[in-house]
Amino acid sequence: MSTASYLSDRINSLSESATLKMTKLGRELAAQGINVISLSVGEPDFNTPAHVKDAAKKALDDNFTRYSPVPGYPDLRQAVVNKLKNENGLDYDISQIVVSTGAKQSLSNVILTLVNPGDEVIIPTPYWVSYSEMVTLAEGKSVFINTDIESNFKITAEQLEAAITPKSKVFMFSSPCNPTGSVYSKDELAALVKVFEKHPNIFIISDEIYEHINFVDKHESIAQFASVKDRVIIINGFSKAFAMTGWRLGYIAANKEIATANDKLQGQTTSGTCSIAQRAGIVAYEQGLDSVYEMKEAFARRRQLVYDLLNDIPGLKTNLPDGAFYFFPEISSFFGKKDPNGNVIKDSSDLALYLLNFGHIATVGGDSFGNNNYIRLSYAASDDNLKEALRRMKDALGKLV
Repeated sequence: MSTASYLSDRINSLSESATLKMTKLGRELAAQGINVISLSVGEPDFNTPAHVKDAAKKALDDNFTRYSPVPGYPDLRQAVVNKLKNENGLDYDISQIVVSTGAKQSLSNVILTLVNPGDEVIIPTPYWVSYSEMVTLAEGKSVFINTDIESNFKITAEQLEAAITPKSKVFMFSSPCNPTGSVYSKDELAALVKVFEKHPNIFIISDEIYEHINFVDKHESIAQFASVKDRVIIINGFSKAFAMTGWRLGYIAANKEIATANDKLQGQTTSGTCSIAQRAGIVAYEQGLDSVYEMKEAFARRRQLVYDLLNDIPGLKTNLPDGAFYFFPEISSFFGKKDPNGNVIKDSSDLALYLLNFGHIATVGGDSFGNNNYIRLSYAASDDNLKEALRRMKDALGKLV
């Protein structure tokens, strides 16, 4: 019996996560003794702050080792409410907060609770690799709005209006954006809101997980606009700002009906997320952002370092991202060229594999993010590794003919 014959159509329709795939391939080369520099994974290279780890240790000593409430501990949800009020000027109560096992689960929960078969989900490109796959899992249809480096990878109100049809159910985007680092300003969001005001049946998933890694002014949430707030679902969490990727702690803020639906779904799948991680999350939010600012300062320095080095590589075209810790350079000038073995570079995946095998740098092809003419590289790495990685990249790309 072939595998495809007995696995569900649901799982057969899904693609493997490209970012995790490249990380896996890089680890396989490293296991062979090859020095691979990974710029593929979306993970801060900092340790979780000491006071957060101490809170987890205390939670163990205090025996927070049993099942937690499905939507999260009330005091963690209150800490989220306080954060949204104090940092973002947004009013929610704890009945509107649902804590999940990472922002990734939060996203999946929301899509599964909103999208019916055939519903359209509008997604600007480039987008985080799992967005469209989650829509596929919900049997919805992804409708893409294409952007490019000239627009700093941001859509206009006119593009949004043109993408809307009677089947449009959800608009989903991230700001700061993974993979481009683009950040929408308040004025840019206001222009999109004017479109949404004309289409009251469309919900807005606002992925704000990179909120604190923002190099322009302050973070602006589309939920600040009263006319659409009840239709906005904020996705956020602790992984990026507090270097807590392995703790798996995310949440939504939404209207009560959507929050209750997410609670219901989660109750039949994972139930409440890790009790220890939740107790640590309370302390992360209650004890300030000093560690976040230190990390952001390092990212700002690396951003400039990588920007300068990328601009020194012939054939690449790049912009200076306003947030997150990624670059998304345009690489189509290398398509049609051959590597030293005579293999033709046909697309971004080919180029990413070439850089891995010949330059020993792990990046991710832009095709997985909806824009084939680009690659994504993370600068969540040490200065020395970034310098060496970009040296290898320049050398490897120079060997294509």
